[in-house]
Amino acid sequence: MIRYDEIESPIGRILAAVSEHGLRVMHFPHRGSAPAYLATLIEGERFERSAESLAGVRGQLDEYFAGRRTSFDLPLDLRGTDFQRRVWKALSTIPYGATASYGDIARQVGRPGGARAVGQANNRNPVGLVVPCHRVVASNGIGGYGSGLAIKEKLLALESRASLKASAVSR
Repeated sequence: MIRYDEIESPIGRILAAVSEHGLRVMHFPHRGSAPAYLATLIEGERFERSAESLAGVRGQLDEYFAGRRTSFDLPLDLRGTDFQRRVWKALSTIPYGATASYGDIARQVGRPGGARAVGQANNRNPVGLVVPCHRVVASNGIGGYGSGLAIKEKLLALESRASLKASAVSR
């Protein structure tokens, strides 16, 4: 059984879903029927709306958007190829407020010259924000983003502002 909820945020409605093992899906912006959309992402599962099951996810997202959370502490249930999982693990090492290039990640996962493959794995990341694929940029600019460049720019700006504010406070 996959439990899901739709969470309002400054970047639009976020669809989040958990299995018994952890966060399985976080997609945004989300439009349309959540169960129908989830069925396109996760085959062979039943879905049940449960705000209670997603309370921890909602709380951490609220803290993130308020600039009080720089990383997520949620159990994950990531499904993907070995290469995709290595890329997603590498994405999780990009510090809050920083960026890395597709080439940087390719080298980190042992595939120098594999920037395009990293981009494809990045695009298949099932839990955006939590595994911060928005922090990956092209070497010649911001690059693409499955949720749209406007959202990527908002997320990078949010993290940049919060990082600047935190460094000013620590001085």
